[in-house]
Amino acid sequence: MDSAIFDWNFERIKTNGVELNTLVEGEGPLVILLHGFPQCSFLWRHQIQPIIDAGYRVAVPDQRGYGTSDAPAEITEYTIRKLAGDVAGIAGALGYSEFIVIGQDWGAPVAWHTALLHEDTCRAVMGMSVPYTRMDDWNGWIENPSTENGFWYMRYFQQVGIPEREIEKNLKEGLHRFYSTLCAESSGAWINQVNHPKEASILDIMAPANQKLSWLSEGELNYYVNFFKEEGLRGPINWYRAIPLNGSDTMELSAKKISQPAAFISGAKDDVLKYGGLNNEWFDAMDAWFLDLKFKTLIEDAGHWLQCEKPKETTREILKFLETVG
Repeated sequence: MDSAIFDWNFERIKTNGVELNTLVEGEGPLVILLHGFPQCSFLWRHQIQPIIDAGYRVAVPDQRGYGTSDAPAEITEYTIRKLAGDVAGIAGALGYSEFIVIGQDWGAPVAWHTALLHEDTCRAVMGMSVPYTRMDDWNGWIENPSTENGFWYMRYFQQVGIPEREIEKNLKEGLHRFYSTLCAESSGAWINQVNHPKEASILDIMAPANQKLSWLSEGELNYYVNFFKEEGLRGPINWYRAIPLNGSDTMELSAKKISQPAAFISGAKDDVLKYGGLNNEWFDAMDAWFLDLKFKTLIEDAGHWLQCEKPKETTREILKFLETVG
């Protein structure tokens, strides 16, 4: 990897039975930043310094299964309970009795569940791109009823080995197409996957790799390619394969609301918001699960990768939340 474009201090942190390669910088109250798929700590490159400058210590792990962080072989090692335990363990390993967690994409459900499962130490939570819902609901999304005869990536990812091989065949093209398909410039392309045949490949449903992205340079794309070359995509895709385990594994949360101060932001052109219906029903329905939801913001002209597509606007909302919770 080209460390010159992401020159921070990384530590190997032992937490919850694994070691996670974790960026640790700054002084002050602890803020833990969580990436999703297919991302890594590099996702937060525009936000790290402003959060440090605001008076916080920042910990940004390459999460379980990613890069040089530990990647257990068993799918059972990627349940939401274990992922949330990893986060709480980072705080303890760094000597903190409390922390704030902010997560995007898969990092958002991990952040939400960290708040639910570790109320004694997680004092505030912010999610990005993926609103909160019960993990039982995710089980229904694997076999999305609207996609009985169409392609759906969560169902596709349940296959063992095939998704990794297809994407890693040309890793640079595969990653570029993921980032292209889910950004604002391609709004509608990701959700359109349901109109492709059920037996399609993930590569069949994504935008072409020739799209030049204003928010992703060639050097930044190469950073991602080199990152995922190290250990591949098996660990990250195992997060999806563990989805059927999460509902039964968190039954005590079936009616539990998030009590900590919370906030949510997303790109206004993010196709993921359409999972609950084309009129952002999921975005609207999440309010019922919070006791202290400070604000929800949709960032104009941003898609799924809002930290990179609209870094200034995204950073502003994060700092607003941190100021709100003190």
